Amino acid sequence: MCEIDHYALSRRGLLGLGAAAATTAFAGGFALPGSAAAEQATSAPNDISPEDALARLVEGNSRYVANAGCNGDFSVGRAARAGAQYPFAGILSCADSRVAPELLFDQGPGELFVMRVAGNFVDISGLASIEYGVAVLGIPLLVVMGHTNCGAVSATIRVVEEGTELPGHLPELVGMLKPGVEAALADKPADPLAAATRANVLHNVEKLKAAGPIVAEAVAGGKVRVVGALYDIATGKVEVI
Repeated sequence: MCEIDHYALSRRGLLGLGAAAATTAFAGGFALPGSAAAEQATSAPNDISPEDALARLVEGNSRYVANAGCNGDFSVGRAARAGAQYPFAGILSCADSRVAPELLFDQGPGELFVMRVAGNFVDISGLASIEYGVAVLGIPLLVVMGHTNCGAVSATIRVVEEGTELPGHLPELVGMLKPGVEAALADKPADPLAAATRANVLHNVEKLKAAGPIVAEAVAGGKVRVVGALYDIATGKVEVI
């Protein structure tokens, strides 16, 4: 049964919030305390705790696994969303075509702020996007999500263990994945790919937590939580790690 009306605002109310947000984003920074925009921001739809945001994702994935999704009519709220966005979670996931965060978490447009790159790692451009999500959009939860049978992690293992040479700019991508992968391989795991995938996720979770000044300060202040996750392509299940 679908009971996920988390954004139960009137069209007028949502557009009003959007107008307030528009006066602050990229126009002099963020809302100043005591300003009208700041007062509006306190009642934004994504003004929830990191724990509530994570619970919402877990519930959505359960619906996806059960093939009982609630999001199908994407025209609902389209006009209101034109004025602003209020995502409740930021997802850093792999670019793999089988990994679609909005689908596997059963969330509609405007609810997730998604960044995708092969190997789901944090680099400067990705961090900048995440900082925007935290500081301007007010996202309370960040998720670094890897997945089973990840080609990027598998390629990195081959480079580390066999000295495989990759073409183009792929060596730069592999270089970003090496820290987590090498740490996992040092323990001689029975399943190198699974171990390296998990280690890569955890490495980037820690990297995000320490990413100053914006994310690290938000985490330290309890405003944002960073968690890792693994998506099983075969079953559809997401494991929070």
